Amino acid sequence: MSYRKLEIWQIANELVINIHKMTLEELPSFEMYEEGNQIRRSSKSVKPLIIEEGYGRRVYKKDFIKFLINALASNDETFDHLENLYSTGSLKNKEIFKKLKYLIITLGKKINKFIQAVQVKHNELQEPEIEYIRNIQIE
Repeated sequence: MSYRKLEIWQIANELVINIHKMTLEELPSFEMYEEGNQIRRSSKSVKPLIIEEGYGRRVYKKDFIKFLINALASNDETFDHLENLYSTGSLKNKEIFKKLKYLIITLGKKINKFIQAVQVKHNELQEPEIEYIRNIQIE
């Protein structure tokens, strides 16, 4: 199984794409190099840098959990940047804010559940495909 089949990777990928589009289409130009840059970087660190690297080290339980915790921290940072953009009025579109907020919160919950599963079931399953395949719908 590939890390790309993990539900958390799929949600993180969707979040990266939506954050990138939001910064290009919704933010004032001055935010592209300030908060816009920060939210793009924090969202992008969850998916490729953390989940993929952690998955590559999945045989080492402590390393895997460490990377997943880093992914959770980056996700929390992304949420903070999103709230800053919305509360300062740089992001005015409430629907986009709500959609991104939903993705970030969902991803955080899923990463937490994944960490718990790794802590309890590490090395019991060869590939946790059934438990982590994406089955979430975004409204």
